[in-house]
Amino acid sequence: MELHKGSLYWPTTYQAPHRKKPAQKEDCYDAVIVGGGMSGALTALSLLDRGLQIAVLEKRRFAAGSTSANTGLLQYSNDIMLHELIEQIGRNDAVDFYRSCLQAMGQLKNIADRLAVNPYFICRESIYYASGEDDAERIKKEFQTLSTYGFPCAYWDRNDLLNNAGIDRPCAIVTFGDAEVNPYVFTNGIFDLAETKGAHLFEFTEMLDVTERGGQLAISSTEGELRTKNIIFTTGYETLPIGKRIGADINRSYVIVTEPLKESHAWYKDALIWETKRPYLYLRTTADNRIIVGGLDENSGEMEITDELISKRGNELRRKFNEVFPHLDIGIDYAYCATFGESIDNLPFIGEHPTRKNHFYLLGYGGNGTVYSMLGAEILADRLFGIEHPASHIVQLARKNGKGKSKMIL
Repeated sequence: MELHKGSLYWPTTYQAPHRKKPAQKEDCYDAVIVGGGMSGALTALSLLDRGLQIAVLEKRRFAAGSTSANTGLLQYSNDIMLHELIEQIGRNDAVDFYRSCLQAMGQLKNIADRLAVNPYFICRESIYYASGEDDAERIKKEFQTLSTYGFPCAYWDRNDLLNNAGIDRPCAIVTFGDAEVNPYVFTNGIFDLAETKGAHLFEFTEMLDVTERGGQLAISSTEGELRTKNIIFTTGYETLPIGKRIGADINRSYVIVTEPLKESHAWYKDALIWETKRPYLYLRTTADNRIIVGGLDENSGEMEITDELISKRGNELRRKFNEVFPHLDIGIDYAYCATFGESIDNLPFIGEHPTRKNHFYLLGYGGNGTVYSMLGAEILADRLFGIEHPASHIVQLARKNGKGKSKMIL
């Protein structure tokens, strides 16, 4: 599957190391992780921190798939508002899930502080504005719900939003405790740390098959056979190597990265910005004073992605940006299209396969993928030690919504 096309920005900011393939472990690994992106890196570190012996297989270079196209907005809020998630799965589970995402934000910061490289993890506020008057009541209700359950946030009316941020929209929620990151550096830095802790990292190594043999799992790969007690698939939006995806759609989004701005700050505190409209426009700045603009999400369909289409969508994003900030004149340095996954119920898929013992999945589908990856890494690490994470039943692979209908079974 082609995960992205066009000119990517993040790989230009960091020279990823060429890793020498290690000798394979002669006996059994505690876990083998298939997928060397953000999810694989965070899962590897969580398992290593608990003393497990692990290997990671990646058919490309590490962080070269969807991670290199990740826009690096980290937020505890989700594509589905908390009050809407409460209606979908019930108050306790919805609030617990949001609290788990807020906790994951703190865990991501702690990891960033441990790295030998600077991943430009910067704490930011987020501005979530009502795209039109029809969404103003939803914003007010969401603010009231977040406040009721103690989530850090504030409410801005039109005057507040215009005076503080220069955005002329009906109202907004400002959330605190969010962040931005360079996902390419972050993921490579985690793998650097994992390597020092004894992880066996195999780049350009494709998993071919997995079979049970003598109470262990035998993984056939292009580098030979590895034996493990557990296998964890962190393959993102790729076609699953084992199993079948149900209850999720693979779509695509477009992104532009501007030329460096002359202004020292593009807008209020360089906050992360997004909107209620679907598909939504989302904005952030970078350490070298660029602006990242994303949006125009669409179903993958059969339409071929061409350079001309990427250029066309890039210019559309620039026009949409100027509808929000008409005074900022931006030029486009990078433009690309990226694949992303969305689950039907707006929640990730994390947990053990319902019929294949010791087969685990971390698929962080949705607009909050990095936070889901952190949450999933902790859920799976707990699971391997026989601990039930408070959010594990919410994101399990075979789950039901409030109407009792199955969402996903692999």
